[in-house]
Amino acid sequence: MFMSYLKNEFDIIVVGAGHAGCEAAIAAARLGCKVLLCTLNVDNIALMPCNPAIGGPAKSTLVREIDALGGVMAEAADATYIQMKMLNSSKGPAVQALRAQSDKKEYMAYMRNIIENTDNIYLKQCCITEVLTKDGKVAGAVDEFGIEYRANAIVLTTGTSLEGKIWVGLKSYSAGRLGEKAAIGLSGSLQKLGIEIKKLKTGTPPRVDKRTIDYSKMTIQPGDEVLNFYSFRPDRPIRKQYPCYLTRTNEKTHEIIKNNLDKSPMYQGLIHGTGPRYCPSIEDKIVRFSENPSHHIFIEPEGLGTYEVYIQGFSSSLPADVQIQMLRTLPGLENAHVIKPAYAVEYDYVPAVQTTHSLMSKKIKGLFLGGQINGTSGYEEAAAQGLVAGINAVNYLNSSDMLELSRSNSYIGTLIDDLVTKDIDEPYRMLTSRSEYRLLLRQDNADARLCELGHKLGLIDDAQYKRFIDKQEAIKKEFERLSQTKLSSDERVNSILSKYGEHIDRGIRLSELLKRPNINYGVLKELGAADDSLPRDVYEQAEILIKYDGYLKRQQLQVEQAAKLEKYKLPSDIDYSKITHISTETKDKLSKIRPKDLAQASRIGGVKPADISVLMVLLQRHEKFVTKV
Repeated sequence: MFMSYLKNEFDIIVVGAGHAGCEAAIAAARLGCKVLLCTLNVDNIALMPCNPAIGGPAKSTLVREIDALGGVMAEAADATYIQMKMLNSSKGPAVQALRAQSDKKEYMAYMRNIIENTDNIYLKQCCITEVLTKDGKVAGAVDEFGIEYRANAIVLTTGTSLEGKIWVGLKSYSAGRLGEKAAIGLSGSLQKLGIEIKKLKTGTPPRVDKRTIDYSKMTIQPGDEVLNFYSFRPDRPIRKQYPCYLTRTNEKTHEIIKNNLDKSPMYQGLIHGTGPRYCPSIEDKIVRFSENPSHHIFIEPEGLGTYEVYIQGFSSSLPADVQIQMLRTLPGLENAHVIKPAYAVEYDYVPAVQTTHSLMSKKIKGLFLGGQINGTSGYEEAAAQGLVAGINAVNYLNSSDMLELSRSNSYIGTLIDDLVTKDIDEPYRMLTSRSEYRLLLRQDNADARLCELGHKLGLIDDAQYKRFIDKQEAIKKEFERLSQTKLSSDERVNSILSKYGEHIDRGIRLSELLKRPNINYGVLKELGAADDSLPRDVYEQAEILIKYDGYLKRQQLQVEQAAKLEKYKLPSDIDYSKITHISTETKDKLSKIRPKDLAQASRIGGVKPADISVLMVLLQRHEKFVTKV
């Protein structure tokens, strides 16, 4: 076998080994490509530089979609959790969200083990400083030492490293995150290729020695007794769970923060990048929500082999000595010893309107971008983009159709569509409210939506796909049984139903009974009307399909109505400046984003329904741009 890596020749170069880079490299390698995975520090593969957790609202759906497509984040989260908790468990399935508190070191080790045991991945510690191109296409890359690597596709997953600058108080230094150098040079190379670069800002809280914390003054936050997992694969490990704790800020905390705002680089105008609206610094919370006398602060373990704990909700860029004063006003942290201070980091990113739905650059063929470089925030958002970018880098090399997920089949599709359609000027975070189809796109049915596609792509093996098919058949069978089986009215039945505030006067189908708010599958078990042989994930799916049948049909109708605009394809070379009857602002936005169809055009901020009507009339005159249905 010809060892092309000896000549620094690869199929794909992945730049960055965070959550996006890991997914991109593993997917591309499993699909048969030789991958060079470059990282600033091989000891920081899959690092969680911020909160030691996976999941949460909307993010848990992303993780399960990654798993259904054949990614690895869910598997790693299940293997290394120290607490599992289902958030919003008392609410409906569309907003329920699994959250795993992770052992950070174990998670990193697990992911690195996958990488080092995956054929076709070649790991390299280096800083890529230049993207090489030829005739508008990727040709390779150059590192800080001047070494050239040849490849026809590159996936950039640089996180916060691009020209990163860390701030602690009014002092700053070049770094992508605490203890790791910044990636210098690559931004300039991208700009020379005609790619626009902007800046964003994010931050992280201090870490404290748990031996200096008085947990008796805090409220314990235990994990769930009944465990749920991310991966749809079998044999998930049952691990001992460890608690988190809750404390709160108070008037004294707020007073210290207000008295020191002049020492904040953000409030002094030294940080020019916009920070995440949905994860603000503690000083930003105090200023923006001044009417709140107190804010929740969660104390989360970083792992089992360390005394470090994470102070969730206490992100800050104030000086280290001020941070200590602030922390010691919190109940239970009066004697806290700070191991690492909080800091803000400002970094370069590439506005994603410059990429297509495949996450390939519109300027440079073969150049893909995923994760925080696209303006997102969060491990889960990064991993989802990395997976899509890695798959599409392979598709590009093979001249295959690109994987372009839609808003109607996934949160990943919603995430990417938002990024490439809307001008993002702050770190983007996935929220359930961003999806107009969130009742259809639940965390519990990610496999039903995407597993078949994962198998078709080649990332879900035949054994896993067989388990998926068997599960779907079992759900369908139980749905039919519940819809056809009647429960008779008698004294025993009504005695049980009375405990739940229910009563029946006549025979009733089990499906009709299940639609009542107080009745669930557990009640059917009490009645002796359940199939006790079924696993929980099967009967829960059947129950959801029955309870929300009307709502699901209504939302499916919305999907079908929205699809009508998707059949109007917009030519990639259309000159919007010459179109009359639409505003100059609309022309500029359409020219910048270049939507692929009217559906995407309608989602661009500032584009009005009247503009869409004008475009529709124009397209109807040219039948080749309208998909036949």
